[in-house]
Amino acid sequence: MFTGLIEEVGNVLGIHRTDRGTQLQIVAPRVAEKIQIGDSIAVNGCCLTVAAHRGEQFTFDLLEETLDRTNLKTLRQESRVNLERALAADGRLGGHFVQGHVDCAARIVALEKNGTNHRLEVELPAEFAHYIAYRGSIAVNGISLTVAEVSEESFAVWIIPHTKSQTNLDVARTDDPVNLEFDLIAKYLERLLDRHVVRS
Repeated sequence: MFTGLIEEVGNVLGIHRTDRGTQLQIVAPRVAEKIQIGDSIAVNGCCLTVAAHRGEQFTFDLLEETLDRTNLKTLRQESRVNLERALAADGRLGGHFVQGHVDCAARIVALEKNGTNHRLEVELPAEFAHYIAYRGSIAVNGISLTVAEVSEESFAVWIIPHTKSQTNLDVARTDDPVNLEFDLIAKYLERLLDRHVVRS
């Protein structure tokens, strides 16, 4: 479980296909100091397990489903990725509950400055549109954000200067894919309502 509060922006050393599958190598000095092999880290909001660790570098093994569902397949050497370690049992919850189970990757429609803040608009795939609500929570590339606008085809959030400078939204551009994880509560409500309808 994660909170959507990014600890560090890491740099991709490489993403390679091997006889074991696809491996993603990242360098991130601050996070690397605090991890061990087997730990869970959200990379752009996608929960991955540390498979190898040496100095400031660590490696993940990626499943094909992970590559298909997320923007990790678009990463290249020197790409910047948002990193968050799993929430400790005694940790503070400053964002919202994020599982690290990315629902989809969607395209940035607009990223526009307005005063000191930025308005980020992202495509809203029809199959997930019912999970989003005005002033509800959403994780975008693993960042816990509050929905400010919802339309049939997109949603928008506001990015404060600190969030932009401390995440990879600082280098994001229109048409870039971002990982989306919709609110866990909405998914459980859907399941409960479906069960109620079936029993009725």
